[in-house]
Amino acid sequence: MAELHTGVGRQRGALPWPRPRRIATLSVHTSPLHQPGTGDAGGMNVYILEVARRLAEADVEVEIFTRATSGDLPPVVEMAPGVHVRHITSGPLEGLTKEELPGQLCAFTAGVLRAEAARPPGHYDLIHSHYWLSGQVGWLAKERWGVPLVHTAHTLAKVKNAQLAAGDRPEPKARVIGEEQVVAEADRLVANTRVEARDLLDRYDADPARVAVVEPGVDLDRFRPAVGDRDAARLAARRRLGLPTAGYLVAFVGRIQPLKAPDVLIRAVAALRDRDPAIADELTVVICGGPSGSGLDRPTALIELAASLGVADRVRFLPPQTGEDLPALYRAADLVAVPSYNESFGLVALEAQACGTPVLAAAVGGLVTAVEDGVSGVLIDGHDPVDWAATLAKLLPDRLRRATLSRGAERHARHFSWHRTVSGLLTVYGEAMAEHRSRLADRLAGDAALTCSW
Repeated sequence: MAELHTGVGRQRGALPWPRPRRIATLSVHTSPLHQPGTGDAGGMNVYILEVARRLAEADVEVEIFTRATSGDLPPVVEMAPGVHVRHITSGPLEGLTKEELPGQLCAFTAGVLRAEAARPPGHYDLIHSHYWLSGQVGWLAKERWGVPLVHTAHTLAKVKNAQLAAGDRPEPKARVIGEEQVVAEADRLVANTRVEARDLLDRYDADPARVAVVEPGVDLDRFRPAVGDRDAARLAARRRLGLPTAGYLVAFVGRIQPLKAPDVLIRAVAALRDRDPAIADELTVVICGGPSGSGLDRPTALIELAASLGVADRVRFLPPQTGEDLPALYRAADLVAVPSYNESFGLVALEAQACGTPVLAAAVGGLVTAVEDGVSGVLIDGHDPVDWAATLAKLLPDRLRRATLSRGAERHARHFSWHRTVSGLLTVYGEAMAEHRSRLADRLAGDAALTCSW
């Protein structure tokens, strides 16, 4: 594979990269103000929110453009000092699915361009778009504003279609074409991991010189191990959330959709009951999240599945958790399961490990980076419930092994922070701005030479 770099690594060099004063962040289909874990709100929301806050702390103003989804929303919300969310009216305020949003890109783009037109020329130094829909808007805005475009895909259609969950819908050809266009036009492509970078190169023919790897982070102040006796803290967390205080607890946190594969965990409980009923009878599986994507077609599907497999008594459902309840859930669990068919990174895995909870994860996508196999958790090849049940049967009764993984999870998570992410992004931004200015200077020099020749 062609040589890639990380933003963090490049920053150690001596080149004085320019620094943006103001950034236009584009997030068409989901707002950082939305609650992660339901609808289209997930890890990307967390990423945009955390990055924007820390950019502002580094004296870089951020304006986030997103689609208005309620008439109660003011045009602009100050999310944090130096961070503003601007709601763009484009189509009906409610009732549009992500698949219907391409028809509203023209209206959204017009709103973004009008907002910039009301500012003094050169107000934004750079555009950072998230997901392909935003990349399409950013592609036009960068041409109109004369600034570089940095794009983060978060998920890629070709990758999702190659690893499609049973019963899930493939991504449409229009998205594939849209992603290919954004890859070709962006000044920089930020990949969350080297796996994602390889996908951009191999599946989308991206220019290696424009691909940078900058890993996401975790809020190490919010997601942290319990202070004091771990067993007492686990018991307190379970009581706080109304969960069983005795026995084993394995948690799934995320949107309820085939891609995230929570059904694999429920099927694994049934397989565990056949394999080792004593362990299964001590186990509670917590599914925390709301329906999303094709999961909206059958929002009660997991409840029906647990009942049909005879394990409804072993499964508890919780809505998406806010505030300190989410860290509490991670601390309440003996293990956190991330059985997704694909993840560009897997922030849930990182959050759980930061709380000192080992993770069982599918060995796919960014999860092979987010989880250090055998050190902070266990990676499982494939999605066969029998394999997941075998891992649960081996790991749950082994208290010493879980304690060792817990310590490894804490150490592994400490390598990631949002400050580290922003440091890498600022380097990528600087590279894009320097290259853009160089191209502009060459163009002006060429025009001057042409004028002199006359």
